[in-house]
Amino acid sequence: MPQNQRASSKQEKPSNPVKDEAPASAVEEETEAEKRPSIIRRHPIATLLIVLALIALAAIGYVIWLIYFHPYETTDDAFIDARTFSVAAKISGYVSDVPVSDNQYVDAGAVIAKIDPRDYQIALDQAQGQIGVANAAISSADAQIAAAGAAIDEAKAQVTSAEAALQYAQDENDRQQQLVKSGAGSEQAAQQAAATLRQDRASAAQAQASVTSAVKNQAAAQAQRASAVANLHQAEAQVEAAQQNLSYTTITAAQPGRVVKLSGSKGQYVEAGQAVSMFVPDEIWVTANFKETQLTDMRPGQPVDVTIDAYPDHSLRGHVDSVQPGSGTAFSLLPAENATGNYVKVIQRVPVKIVIDAWPKDVAIGPGMSVVPTVTVRPRT
Repeated sequence: MPQNQRASSKQEKPSNPVKDEAPASAVEEETEAEKRPSIIRRHPIATLLIVLALIALAAIGYVIWLIYFHPYETTDDAFIDARTFSVAAKISGYVSDVPVSDNQYVDAGAVIAKIDPRDYQIALDQAQGQIGVANAAISSADAQIAAAGAAIDEAKAQVTSAEAALQYAQDENDRQQQLVKSGAGSEQAAQQAAATLRQDRASAAQAQASVTSAVKNQAAAQAQRASAVANLHQAEAQVEAAQQNLSYTTITAAQPGRVVKLSGSKGQYVEAGQAVSMFVPDEIWVTANFKETQLTDMRPGQPVDVTIDAYPDHSLRGHVDSVQPGSGTAFSLLPAENATGNYVKVIQRVPVKIVIDAWPKDVAIGPGMSVVPTVTVRPRT
């Protein structure tokens, strides 16, 4: 069949009435949908109630946030803290007694451990004996000083006597020499007078030397006394040190608290400075590490509610005592160095000290236990 005839036959085919009616019905449905009112107009009361319910829920949520969340700041990074320290021996020796047990509460002055005191008692007795020796040396020096003083007086008296004899001999020699010159005296008498003068001069010099010797003996005795006094002071210091060491054989509690991690035992040899136990004093508090963004309205004196994780049925009351002037990392052994090229800002935590009004007495509470503090930082409306 030729192509023209086939084309004309295609054009002469009758149209489908169903396909022609479909677009007309769709247009009618769209027109009807446009004329139909919206769901809000069809259900105005229900829509209003829904809107009012949403507003009420928002208002209730705001009130709940304003009452139960906005006035408070809380953190779970908190624990009980205390100034714990080790109880150590100040001297070395064998432990003779440990009258306490683990986790025992003791009062101030209670005995924690005893070290065998015999060696230190012997040292004290020796030091006290040195005091006796020093006192005896002082007494001996005093006697020597007194004897030297008497010797000085005696030598001075001898000097006076010798000077008088020397003066007489000098005068007698002068007379005899004048007599010899005038021819009235004998040569023998003049010689005798000269010899006597020389003897008296020697006696006077000897007496003067005796005075000098006595003075020097007195000075030596005084020096010996000063040395004895110094030895006495040294002995007294040794006695005091020995008494201190003897007192250190009894290790006592400096304040009330609990003995924990007791490591000392009877018969054990301990060195000076070696710990025999740890000690937890009565004074404990809460250290809470708040984010720095939580400190805007936090001030000392604000009330705090504290819950202990181990005892959730015990609700405690306290107050903010102080806020550390700096983050926790700033006071660590190796503080962070932020001067780097890849710096990433991280919210820091700042320790806050919280003091509890009254700790419970029926449970065991100690450092390191976790707590959850809630601080009222804003007035509750």
